[in-house]
Amino acid sequence: MGKELTIKPGHPLQGRVVLPGDKSLSHRALLFAAMADGESVVDHFLASGVTRVMVNALGQMGVPVTVEGDRLTVVGRGWQALQSPVEPLHCGNSATTIRQLAGALAAAGVSAVLDGSPGLRRRPMDRIVEPLLQMGVPIEATGLDQRCAPLVLHARAAGRRLAGVDYTLPVASAQVKTCILLAGLAAGGPVVVREPALSRDHTERMLAAMGVCVERLPVAAGVAVRMEPPAASLKPLRVRLPGDFSSAAFWLVAALVTPGSDVVLEEVGLNPTRTGLAGCVAGDGGDIRVMNERLVAGEPAGDIRVVYSALHAVHVHGGRVVRMIDEFPVFAIAAMHAAGRTEVHDARELRYKESDRVALLCRELKQAGASVEEFEDGFAVEGPCPARACRVQSHGDHRLAMSLAVMGLASSGAVTVDGAEMVAESYPGFVGVLQSLGAAVELREGLQHA
Repeated sequence: MGKELTIKPGHPLQGRVVLPGDKSLSHRALLFAAMADGESVVDHFLASGVTRVMVNALGQMGVPVTVEGDRLTVVGRGWQALQSPVEPLHCGNSATTIRQLAGALAAAGVSAVLDGSPGLRRRPMDRIVEPLLQMGVPIEATGLDQRCAPLVLHARAAGRRLAGVDYTLPVASAQVKTCILLAGLAAGGPVVVREPALSRDHTERMLAAMGVCVERLPVAAGVAVRMEPPAASLKPLRVRLPGDFSSAAFWLVAALVTPGSDVVLEEVGLNPTRTGLAGCVAGDGGDIRVMNERLVAGEPAGDIRVVYSALHAVHVHGGRVVRMIDEFPVFAIAAMHAAGRTEVHDARELRYKESDRVALLCRELKQAGASVEEFEDGFAVEGPCPARACRVQSHGDHRLAMSLAVMGLASSGAVTVDGAEMVAESYPGFVGVLQSLGAAVELREGLQHA
């Protein structure tokens, strides 16, 4: 028995939104604090399904973690003190968790098994196994085709340091970059990670704030980051995290496509490696204004005012893709209301998220009556084509669930999203915010429909 969320159109959105803490920063603050020496206190922490699995894993590794409301307290004793878990660490459906934990455990040199949901077991892990093996980490992928979870790490000989590495990522990935840098904390020499395009740089910023020498190198093509392994333990954190831009994206698109809407999003993280969606829809005619810009926890932040707008089609490809990789499901909803043919290419990575977001997104948009074409590396939407009354599925994907809910706000009839309980994975208060802004919604228990 899951939950179904019904959204009725015709109600403009008005008001202000305080967003949950940034998911990517919450993941990092939690794990990095566990690897630091001393007590860390993090405010505006995202307490949700995706961070709960990391909290549980750290508990199995002997790290005291307390979450009270949105305040996180972690008492770390350095990455060297992380303990081998007795049982496998279950990472749920979170690739961020399994990949970052692999890097931390590699630095600690302890044995562990990392596993997760059936969906996580289908996601490629060879992209972290290969660089870790080059560094001397005894790790193997034992799942599908020896490329996927479960991951097995074996204990490293006491006192043996890992090798420094100069590694080029075939696909820009903040998760893989973070894994390599965390393992590199225990390396005997510098660690360099090269990417074809700049992925989100939260790890570099946070490690620098904790006393690690991290710098971006000038290169002829792509980008490169160099880290010098620290001589001492990481400094503990004392920070308040900004609001999550990926959560803000739902309200940004919702206000743009729902007639009469005017919404202010407060203290949103505006890291330029994350805000590709805002630039994309603003260039399409969206009325988006950034106000009160400031730094929050070393990250650029500000308030965003969004007003209903007439949108125009755009082509998205190349370096812009990595800056909005998590926002494509809701971007597709904006494309349904844009005049012309919107195309997305170079986004094959979407097929390896919590679900195959290319195939399932196209399937559900077609169910809603949209004119959609699926590509191997993206999709196209011919607009304007507002959704008709329909029933759609979340397929166990939190971002797909929320994007389909946004679709219902400017549809021609009521839209019901099955599997709506998935929103709690990253945004437990999502339905409450919908209601507070004036949307007509109903959340109830329901059966999953085939």
